[in-house]
Amino acid sequence: MNAEQLSRTIKRMTHEIIERNQDLNDIVFVGILKKGFPIAQMLKDNLKRFADVDVPLFPIDIHAYRDDLAKKITPKTQDLLVHEKNVILVDDVLYTGRSVRAAMDALSDHGRPKQIQLAIVIDRGHRELPIRADYIGKNIPTSRHEKIVVDLSNMTVYLEEN
Repeated sequence: MNAEQLSRTIKRMTHEIIERNQDLNDIVFVGILKKGFPIAQMLKDNLKRFADVDVPLFPIDIHAYRDDLAKKITPKTQDLLVHEKNVILVDDVLYTGRSVRAAMDALSDHGRPKQIQLAIVIDRGHRELPIRADYIGKNIPTSRHEKIVVDLSNMTVYLEEN
């Protein structure tokens, strides 16, 4: 995807968010660090532009909640105001689902959201957990030895071999 295609995709995702949510003022964007947060910022900016609604945006660090780390680390203190809100969790690529699971575990430490929705720019398949995105920019089937890169500095998406 080039910059124009990626921008158009994120705008379309924003319109889908507007259509699916009755009360836009009840939305909170939570972007998974590193790449989910800038994408969440783009969605937030589009929501302000298209619906004139300015919603909160929070980054979330999921490292302490990952299940693939040999050494457990203490979660960082984060200010996430998600209790009784419709949280839209944002990341760049959905692969196994393990990052999303870690993010949901982290969210639960900060309150009980009314609902959690998932917005993903690229869904590449190969799920290991029963996780499905509510908003998908593009489905790109891949093999396990390929990798999808969302390059936000150049606003492109490309495939590379592992």
